[in-house]
Amino acid sequence: MKTIKNLFLITLCAAVVATGCKNASYKKTPGGMTYKVYEGKDTQKVRVGNFIKVQLEIKVNDSVVNTTGKLPAYLQVPPTPQPYDLSELWTKLSVGDSVVVTQMMDTFIKRNPINFPPQFKKGDRVMTYLKVLGVFTSDSLVRIDDEKGKSALKVAEIAEVEKYLADKKITAQKTPSGAYVQILNPGTGNLIDSGKYVTVNYTGTTFAGVKFDSNTDSSFQHMQPLPFVVGTSGQGGMIKGFDEAMKFLKPGAVAKVFIPSLLAYGGSPQSPKIKPYEHLVFYIQVLEVKDKAPVQPAMPQMPPQSMQKVDAPQQ
Repeated sequence: MKTIKNLFLITLCAAVVATGCKNASYKKTPGGMTYKVYEGKDTQKVRVGNFIKVQLEIKVNDSVVNTTGKLPAYLQVPPTPQPYDLSELWTKLSVGDSVVVTQMMDTFIKRNPINFPPQFKKGDRVMTYLKVLGVFTSDSLVRIDDEKGKSALKVAEIAEVEKYLADKKITAQKTPSGAYVQILNPGTGNLIDSGKYVTVNYTGTTFAGVKFDSNTDSSFQHMQPLPFVVGTSGQGGMIKGFDEAMKFLKPGAVAKVFIPSLLAYGGSPQSPKIKPYEHLVFYIQVLEVKDKAPVQPAMPQMPPQSMQKVDAPQQ
């Protein structure tokens, strides 16, 4: 669930679209933040403690720095708003309202000059566009709504991948979650199962053919085969679509895997060459399969501090 509690980070890091509407005048919050509200038709007010479902887009000057994309964000309204922060606005809004907020980077830098991100500089203008889509009174209701939205998007993404495969006349097998595996060379032996330690070569591209990563292309500067334990997606392992595809392969197999974005990186791509919610293709060659990962050498234990040798100070 995308629940964001640090509202200062939201101001710099979240996002998607404001609606064009009727005339509205700019106002200022007590903290000096300039904003304009385009009122919707709903009368349900936002209250302290509520969870707000929003679409958000943040621009610094004319560049979008982040966006909620196809899925909304869920924010909890704090009891005490922070000055010059989006939290000053929440209880002024109702469901359906859209807001345009203007903030100056100089103010943020003045308040936190030491830890401020270097890509932002004095004179930059931050424009935030947001729309309130819904209000919930409990975290459990947020989870239900969030899962409903993700399920609907997942169905739509799988349909997009299936259309791509049909248009390209590609025959592929569907994994349990909705990735598709095209076997180019079946390999030999048994299918790979969870817990197996595999080593692979791979190349990743977008559906448009943009190569974003590879361990067989020297331009990406990591030519070593990739080892991992199958069945560990969501536990710091591979992305889910890649991980599930391994169970359709045998040692020595070569395959292409077509992965909907929600089974890859979703709205948070790991490469600037991947757009948010972009579907991916991985070319995979299985080099080796072992029953389990090799035992890592133990790190040397340091003696208790009271037993450590301390050199005498130099005279």
